[in-house]
Amino acid sequence: MIHGTAIVDARAQLDATVEVGPYAVIDAGVALGPHCVVGPHVHLTGQTVIGAHNRFHTGCVIGDAPQDLKYRGAETGLRIGDHNVFREQFTVHRANRPGEETVIGSHNFLMVNSHVGHNARLGDGIVLANGALIAGHVRIEDGAFISGNCLVHQFVRVGRLALMQGGAAISQDLPPFTVARGDNGLCGLNTVGLRRAGFTAAQRTELKRLYHRLFRGRGPLRETLEAARAQFTDEAARALLDFVAASRRGVCADLAGLDRRARRPGAEES
Repeated sequence: MIHGTAIVDARAQLDATVEVGPYAVIDAGVALGPHCVVGPHVHLTGQTVIGAHNRFHTGCVIGDAPQDLKYRGAETGLRIGDHNVFREQFTVHRANRPGEETVIGSHNFLMVNSHVGHNARLGDGIVLANGALIAGHVRIEDGAFISGNCLVHQFVRVGRLALMQGGAAISQDLPPFTVARGDNGLCGLNTVGLRRAGFTAAQRTELKRLYHRLFRGRGPLRETLEAARAQFTDEAARALLDFVAASRRGVCADLAGLDRRARRPGAEES
C-alpha cells in the first residue's frame, strides 16, 4: 500500500490499511489512522496525529512549522479527526508553543489552496473553499462555510453554521447562523444552511427576530443583550446571545443597520 518512491520514516506510525502515493514524504512524528489515503507529493510532518478515513490530495503540506517569527523549532502538535478531505495544495501548520496544538475536527472539506494557521481550531462539518485563508488562533465552529478567497484575521471566532460570501474579510467575530459580506459586514441569516441543518420554521423565525434586535437596533449592545435574554429562549437563540456576549474583538456589523459603530459588549453610544 506504500508506493516505491514514497519516503516514510521508520518511526512514523501507519495503520496497515493506509495507502501512500508516489513521492509522498511522511516524517517521524506522524501517526496515521485506518483507511487514510495519502496522495502524490504530500508531505506529512511534525507531531501530527491523524484519525481514520482522511484523504490527502496531491501536494498537501500537513503539520509544517508555524509562520511565526517567535517560533524557535519546538516540537508542537497538530491533531486531525476522521473523514476529512484535503484537496490539492492545502496547508495547515502545527502550533507555535510546546504543549499546544492546532486542531481540525471531522467531516471537513478543505479545498484547493486553502490554509489553516497555527493554533487554529476547526470543529466538524466545515467547508473551506478555494483560497480561503485562516490565520493563527482562529476558532471555527461546526458547519461553517468559508467561501473562496475569504480572509479570517488571527484570534477571530466564526460561529456555528455561519457563512462568509466569496472574498469577504473579517477581523471581528462572525456570530453563529449569520452571513458575512465584504469587510466585517453582516447581511442577514444563513437561512439555507439553517434549513439544511434541520432548523424548523419557528426556530428560523425566532433567529431572524433576534438578528434584527441585535444587529439592526439602536443603543448599547450590552443593554440589548440583557433585554433579549428575557425574550428569546430557544437553544439556538441562546447560543447566538452567548457568542456575542463573549466577544472580545467585537462582532461584525449589519450592512443595512442604522447603527454602524463597532458593536462591542458594553460599548457606549458616542
